Amino acid sequence: MARILRHRIEFEAEPIKGSRFIAIAAPATTEDEARELLAEAVKTWPDASHHCWAWRLATPTIDRAGDDGEPSGSAGRPILAALAGRDVVDTAVVVVRWFGGTKLGVGGLVRAYGGTAAAALDSGEIAEWVHQTVIEFEHDHAETGVIERAIAAAGATELSVDWGVRIARTVQVPTSALDALWASLADATNGRITRPAD
Repeated sequence: MARILRHRIEFEAEPIKGSRFIAIAAPATTEDEARELLAEAVKTWPDASHHCWAWRLATPTIDRAGDDGEPSGSAGRPILAALAGRDVVDTAVVVVRWFGGTKLGVGGLVRAYGGTAAAALDSGEIAEWVHQTVIEFEHDHAETGVIERAIAAAGATELSVDWGVRIARTVQVPTSALDALWASLADATNGRITRPAD
């Protein structure tokens, strides 16, 4: 069963032959979110020698990795292997390196990048991944309270709310709770919100 990292983590490994390694791992359900983590790492540590990365997304299934100037396959792939080995999805990891003056060799780099990523993941809280579905609907302002209670009861997460003449919501809900949420929304609004035809 796939799993997911629940919260962002920063982990600094013990220096290896003078090189410093920091891993940042965070939940990411889209490539844009994963790239934002990478961009943030580059901005936070612009003086680093390398910003190597990998991410695994569940829907659609995407596995990507990058070596950022390290020898091919010596950095991104070991980070990806740390994610895959723990069956963690919807998660991005960036490992930042400052070169310490001594070359580690490809094998040393594989161990350093993979080990730092693995230690970061192991230090975080990992939970079972739950398949999610995104839905959209509109409702009247007067229905806000009952709608928000129905969303919370389903364990759903609001992705966006547009406060127009009518309120438009985009919600991510565990697929297993989807039927119950649509039923609750219909009940709460006396049938004004109905599930769209598939």
